[in-house]
Amino acid sequence: MNEVIKKIDEISKEVHDEIHKNSPPHLNVPVRALSNVTFNKMDGFFQINESVKKRTLTAATVKTFAQTVRMMALSKELIKADDTATKREAYYVSKNWGDARFTEQPESDAVMDDIEAMLGVNREQMGFIPGEHGGAVAGELVVIDVDFETKKELRIDCTRFGSGAYSIPSSVEHLKFETNAKFILAIETQGAFERLNKHNFWKKQNCILIAMSGVPTRSCRRFIRKLSDEKNLPVYVFTDGDPYGFGNIYRTLKVGSGNAAHINEFFCVPRAKFIGVTPQDVLDYNLPTHPLKEVDIKKIKDLIKNDPFIKQNLEWIEALKMMANNKQRVEQQAFAAHGLNFVMDVYLPEKIKNPKKWLP
Repeated sequence: MNEVIKKIDEISKEVHDEIHKNSPPHLNVPVRALSNVTFNKMDGFFQINESVKKRTLTAATVKTFAQTVRMMALSKELIKADDTATKREAYYVSKNWGDARFTEQPESDAVMDDIEAMLGVNREQMGFIPGEHGGAVAGELVVIDVDFETKKELRIDCTRFGSGAYSIPSSVEHLKFETNAKFILAIETQGAFERLNKHNFWKKQNCILIAMSGVPTRSCRRFIRKLSDEKNLPVYVFTDGDPYGFGNIYRTLKVGSGNAAHINEFFCVPRAKFIGVTPQDVLDYNLPTHPLKEVDIKKIKDLIKNDPFIKQNLEWIEALKMMANNKQRVEQQAFAAHGLNFVMDVYLPEKIKNPKKWLP
């Protein structure tokens, strides 16, 4: 029996048995938050602790309880039919659930995430996939996919997309790779990715470029992790020099998030290193900056005080304090002040060659 179906059946049986004993049925949902995670440098990712919220069937919780059970049933149907549904489609399916239907998709997404944590699997295994692609790829890589109609192998050469790029699919577990690249360069913005791709930076550096376009999607993170592990490739991450690039984009890619702590082991990239713009780079390269906003200052304080990853890495604490003292943030595109191609002709080659300037 499929392991996900087996777990769904076990939970369903417990609910059924409690009802027959005239006891209020309940569901144990792990708490998905930074307050319930542990970071161990040896493991390299956020791990969820044992705190759970007990969702007991009462008059006040009947709707959420019913939605949770119906969503598990939908997952079981999808697995049995070897089918998938996007998160958006799952939301619309609920419109047939009467009073248990969702009003807005964020409600549906939250219940889906709760079930994912309860079962200890990722939602792709449950039959649910995101509606968007996971990022763009260019460079020295052949992706080996499968034509699901003919079952024949498809070889996709990421050097042959011209000015375009290969789009990471929502599910990547079946993919295989061929590459002679030396490293993966994960890039925050689509604009920076396109400049590097247009000028064949990947050819000059013998690398693979991946556009994260902000906080990387789960499929993007899984693609990078799978590619890095299977081909033993280091991962360098290039983001803006601001609290969001540090504490959301990079940290999520490297160690995961509190909200997804139950699956971080599979979706984070512990071997990632930060070669993005640091406060010291602002001085070394005389970069134009923007003043920090109140939300930035608040974010810096929160990272230093509460983030388990930041708290265990003095280098990050020092970089954030320097940013706060200078009251400056900087964008990837700031290097254009020294010429449009300065970032790929000077900054990145110098940074890649100098590990002492990387952040952990």
